[in-house]
Amino acid sequence: MFANCTLLENLQGQFFPYFVLTILGLILCPLTYSTFAPSKQPGVSKTPLIKENNYKPPGNEAIEAARRRQKRKERRLKRFTSIVIGWALFAYMAYLIAVTANADGKIWDPYEILGISMGEIIIWNIADHTYPQTADEKAIKSHYKKLSLKYHPDKIRPTGNQTLEDLNNHFVELTKAYKALTDEDIRNNFIQYGHPDGKQSFSIGIALPTWIVSEGNNYYVLAVYGLLFGILLPYYVGRWWYGTKKHTKEGVMTASAGSLFRAYDENIDEKKLVEILTAGEEMRFITGGAREKEWIGSEEATIERKIKAAGLADKQRKAIEELDGWRRRALGLLWAYIYRTDLESEKLNNAKLDVTPAAIALNKSFHAIALAYSNTQPVMASVRLNQCLVQAVPPHASPLLQLPHFTNEVVAAIEQDGGKNQWTVQRFVACPEEKRKRLCVGKGLLNDKQYAQAITFAKALPSLRIESAFFKVMGEKYITPASLVNFVVKMRVVPPGSTPPAVDAKDLLDEDPDETDVDALLGRNGKSQGKANDQSTTPLAHAPYFPRDYSPIWYIFLADEKQGKMIVPPQPITRWEKSTDNFAVQTFKLQFQAPPQPGEYAFVMHCVSDSYLGVDKKQNVTLVISDPSKVAQIKEDEEISEPEEDSLAGQMNAMRGGPVKKSKKRNNEDDDDDSSEESDTDGEADDQSETDTDTDTDEE
Repeated sequence: MFANCTLLENLQGQFFPYFVLTILGLILCPLTYSTFAPSKQPGVSKTPLIKENNYKPPGNEAIEAARRRQKRKERRLKRFTSIVIGWALFAYMAYLIAVTANADGKIWDPYEILGISMGEIIIWNIADHTYPQTADEKAIKSHYKKLSLKYHPDKIRPTGNQTLEDLNNHFVELTKAYKALTDEDIRNNFIQYGHPDGKQSFSIGIALPTWIVSEGNNYYVLAVYGLLFGILLPYYVGRWWYGTKKHTKEGVMTASAGSLFRAYDENIDEKKLVEILTAGEEMRFITGGAREKEWIGSEEATIERKIKAAGLADKQRKAIEELDGWRRRALGLLWAYIYRTDLESEKLNNAKLDVTPAAIALNKSFHAIALAYSNTQPVMASVRLNQCLVQAVPPHASPLLQLPHFTNEVVAAIEQDGGKNQWTVQRFVACPEEKRKRLCVGKGLLNDKQYAQAITFAKALPSLRIESAFFKVMGEKYITPASLVNFVVKMRVVPPGSTPPAVDAKDLLDEDPDETDVDALLGRNGKSQGKANDQSTTPLAHAPYFPRDYSPIWYIFLADEKQGKMIVPPQPITRWEKSTDNFAVQTFKLQFQAPPQPGEYAFVMHCVSDSYLGVDKKQNVTLVISDPSKVAQIKEDEEISEPEEDSLAGQMNAMRGGPVKKSKKRNNEDDDDDSSEESDTDGEADDQSETDTDTDTDEE
């Protein structure tokens, strides 16, 4: 195959732009896409919960500065600059290709060599391999004779940079062109191979610039190859590979995930989890490592003194004292953030705001670990601590603290009127306007402007209302052992103080998908899971103390409260099936396999938020698994109980709108008339399965 191939150096440098253009394209295309492509994270939104939000929390300047630092990191200026330079070089290489003639690849044309037009002399059809002899062939001979007299080496002298060799080569080309148009054998070679000499060899050039392959630069070429393929390529490949193995899919370091895994406890609570999160390597980079020398003992003492004054319990302070070094500082800073403590130092306040996003990332990793064990308590502890981190509220504190301007003093003044139980935002907004103002507006509490800002957020809080929750098997009226069960949840987003319209009964039904919709039948329907492209994204969480933009997530899962185990793992809700502006009913489904034995199974449905306190929902539901033999008997009885349409009972039942069977005579007639067609009018199955759901609903 390569017998006629000659490997030549690219002395003219004409292949070099092709080589560079290809390499740049392979690098720049995926790099540009990964940089500018929209995020694939579902539910990501840049819309704030409150569009006109004038609330500025204490220490807002430091919080905004931390957000600006994060945005500068996200811009990835170095990558953007590299992309711009790369595309500029790509455009320059494309320009070189366009303006550089490829002499080696030029098509041999006898008409061009002789300086004549094919249309003037002869008509030649390459596609049909025909070359008609015409009277104009005499004109070709006459023209060649004139050229030979003019360009014969014996008749012409070199001029300028010409040499005798150039003159001889030119005359040889003229002769070949003339014979290609007049000599039968040579013409056949030209028609078949495109050249009068027959099949030609081809050359493969080395795609290097001319200055590299020029004489005297051989050592530089070797040095460049050694640098590229011996040092730089292994370094960057190894760095990339190490980077992929260094972090988990949750974005934390593998060493940190290992520490969280070893610290896992099925009885863990939120306060203990705060301590565990500080074991991550991300915390060490912020409060230790290369920065270890920047810290002085008095700063640790300042942190611990401040959080003690803020109300940190003795048990948690003792846990801090048992640690040392960077982890002690990290734990103190994290508690300082949760208690909204001003550390009266720019350095300490900045460090406090840096450890919090790291704690969120580590908590996500712990959440993934907890899911693998299927224990309810650690999963709930992780989600509830996430609420506390996003809102900067201590664990088990009042949900009212997430309202703007609300302090412990304001909350105490409100909750002293309502017994021992903590107030939720929904309960606070449900109070009459006059009572709300009486409870929280006054000397040492809120003024009218602060109260108005607090109520604005309270009435925008995305609170969920469960309208219906039931189990069903698609296409069946009864749930049998080991069947594929769908747990259907119908809910609405109803902010506190809103008065939504009554729910349409049709919106509470769940119609079975078409039999041809395989994704829906297998539970992969994006629409039912809140992932369709035309759905409404959730607005950013209202988190004035958190130094990042945060997209809230809701989790729905089923649990066995007695065993403390999850029956169905959490289904994250990151976007809504429909717009929430008109209180539309949202549908979400969990799919699982039914238990293998008939009976009644009591579960608890949890619907929890990872961003807001006091909006979690809990509802008892009962799954009824029917005995297959009894189900078969019921179906048989239902078929027998349907009277025929031509009987008196059938006519009366039809008048009442009840089901009837066709008579045997009518069936035979239909079979004769439509023997080639299949009937699909045997009746429609109920789209709505039996609902076996208790309606005891509690707010967690």
